[in-house]
Amino acid sequence: MIYTVTVNPALDYVLQLDKVNAGEVNRTSNCSFLAGGKGINVSQILNQLNVDNTAWGFVGGFTGKELIRQLNQKRIVSDFVTISGNTRVNVKIHGEKETEINAAGPEIDSQEIAAFKYRLNDLKKGDIVVMSGSLTPSLGADFYQQLLPTIKEAGAEFVVDTTGQALLDTLEYKPLVIKPNHQELADLFNTTFDSSDVMLEYAQKLLQKGAQNVMVSMAGDGGYLLTKDHVYHANGAVGTAVNSVGAGDSMIAGFVGTYFETGDAAESFRIGMACGAATAFTMDIAVKSQIDAVLPQIKVEQIS
Repeated sequence: MIYTVTVNPALDYVLQLDKVNAGEVNRTSNCSFLAGGKGINVSQILNQLNVDNTAWGFVGGFTGKELIRQLNQKRIVSDFVTISGNTRVNVKIHGEKETEINAAGPEIDSQEIAAFKYRLNDLKKGDIVVMSGSLTPSLGADFYQQLLPTIKEAGAEFVVDTTGQALLDTLEYKPLVIKPNHQELADLFNTTFDSSDVMLEYAQKLLQKGAQNVMVSMAGDGGYLLTKDHVYHANGAVGTAVNSVGAGDSMIAGFVGTYFETGDAAESFRIGMACGAATAFTMDIAVKSQIDAVLPQIKVEQIS
């Protein structure tokens, strides 16, 4: 089983209007509530790939009930811990410019945290846990890292989609894959790259520190995959990028879902690249037909 973890999901209140006039009454042309969260995005792509998964996290209040209703509607299997606080609402304003107002998230108490950690007792060898998205302030910055020893003791694999020092702190536990983009990779080592060869030298350092696979995404320019044995390059797909939200989650989902079923890192990379591009080319998380349309464009070449 693959488990996706979204500890701070949200109902995204999406407002469409032509122009926002600050300090005045504005009226929308359209509005909607959408279940949001990076782990939830991963689950959506896994469903499109027909890979069994269960969404974990925390939900509460009337907003949490609506979020679960939407997940059920999308046939996303979930086992969230119910909390006393309300699931947050994030406001997304689509006007001349896109504006987002993201809430911090609810308070989560010690009993609720313990109930979530109890979920880890279900893990067994071969399972994969994908943790992504922001943390509520009450969980603490090291919450994901607290879970890693238990996950590894169960013989399961994990992915934490994060950046900076938080990413480096996971490497000793040997994550299945990490996915910095080229700028995030440079920032990890406080440097800049003047060539792809130099960039790959730094990506290799992440393998040496413990990562099993390293994907370096370069938006429209494609990306690289480094394994312990080989380095692969994939071209970028041709299309109009209209949505960056969820593209990285889709790339992770494509890799993890394919690897879970095949154990083939290069093929997992190809599917991951296609999923990421397909989501970037649509206003929502991609569906299977959109992924299938992009997939023939993605060519993976072993370069070393």
